[in-house]
Amino acid sequence: MYNKNALTLLSKALAVLSDGFDELPPFEETKNLQVEKVLMLVAEKMKNNFPYFHPYYAGQMLKPPHEIARLAYMLSMWINPNNHALDGGRASSQLEKEAVREMAGMIGWKRHLGHLTSGGTFANLEALWIAGQLHPGKKIAASELAHYTHERISQVLKLPFTKIACDENGTMDLHKLEKLLKRGTIGTLVVTMGTTGIGTVDPLPEIIALQKKYTFRIHLDAAYGGYFRLADQLSLSTMRKFALMQKADSIVIDPHKHGLQPYGCGCILFKDTTVGKFYKHQSPYTYFSSKNLHLGEISLECSRAGAAAVSLWATQKIFPLSRKGEFSKRLNDSHKAAMKLYEMINAHPGFIALQRPELDIVIWAPLEKSLSAMSRSSKNIFKKAAKKNIHLAMLNYPAKLLPKHWKNIICDDSQVTCLRSCLMKPEHVDWIDEIWRMVVSCL
Repeated sequence: MYNKNALTLLSKALAVLSDGFDELPPFEETKNLQVEKVLMLVAEKMKNNFPYFHPYYAGQMLKPPHEIARLAYMLSMWINPNNHALDGGRASSQLEKEAVREMAGMIGWKRHLGHLTSGGTFANLEALWIAGQLHPGKKIAASELAHYTHERISQVLKLPFTKIACDENGTMDLHKLEKLLKRGTIGTLVVTMGTTGIGTVDPLPEIIALQKKYTFRIHLDAAYGGYFRLADQLSLSTMRKFALMQKADSIVIDPHKHGLQPYGCGCILFKDTTVGKFYKHQSPYTYFSSKNLHLGEISLECSRAGAAAVSLWATQKIFPLSRKGEFSKRLNDSHKAAMKLYEMINAHPGFIALQRPELDIVIWAPLEKSLSAMSRSSKNIFKKAAKKNIHLAMLNYPAKLLPKHWKNIICDDSQVTCLRSCLMKPEHVDWIDEIWRMVVSCL
């Protein structure tokens, strides 16, 4: 579960950090004898969790942070910097700027405006807020399988929102999209680079071609899938989509998903640096310590954990964002695990897969005569597998979007409950055979 030697490393690093403040007079910190007692109580309470760190957990999007991320975050917490202003996070703000610049470089942008956020939801909120400033009165559009947060954010921002129908591949229907674009009412189109439900990637090359015919901005919700730009074992069609990410106007990526970071760490990037004018504001008691850029001057959030930036910066030193490095291999292994599971599902007469996984999410169900029977069987296997310590997830999928190879199943419901696995850990590639054996035993 954890490396006990990590605490020794943390102790050494804390000694180095303390050296930087040796000139200060000593003082006694207030001590509380209840700390150990309460901490042991917390440890007991935290046992009431699924084993998110273990390969047996193959359910939701929960990926354990890397050891360097944990240690750098904990080390930073002894200072507890706030990256809103340089007044509260001088060193960590600089590390954030460097880490974000590396992320923009991964996309292919030499110039950008961007910063970290508390998560993907707030990063997308900033993207849609800027969209509303640039195209007031025009609609935000996203596919019907895009994350539900876009519709909610649009409601919060009081921006008109519309859904684009999907095709049987689970991606945005280009014909339906163009029909809406012809009306001239869409200001910003949200293109999902890896839906969080089934892991599909919207057809970015074709959408870019439509942008040449119609006037609209492209915002990439790459919160889940953005790092797969570095993977080189995906299908050619999927890699073509990721190869064009630099054509977007704004991009959201979540380092706390595939970026090996603790919660919460999101990132918003804008290609047009002039959008910084919309953030301009005055603060009566911050931004005085330096004439350099304070991150609060280009963000909507105020107080924000500097520890998240320290953690990300340190992780990117060990895992540079390059296509041929160790980080890329980890992404390839996750996709490889998904493909292995998909192939085993296809080879088994008792299961049926929804579709070939584009990234590392696999959707499948027990093969039954009707959708309602499949839903019942999926729920039954979900419960049985959990008793064996194999933790899956479930997904309610619209019957209208089911692919052709499901056509012989009686459609007696508007949706079907499927099994869902997010194989985000590279270790899954070595464990998937055992996981599958135990799932099959639940039939």
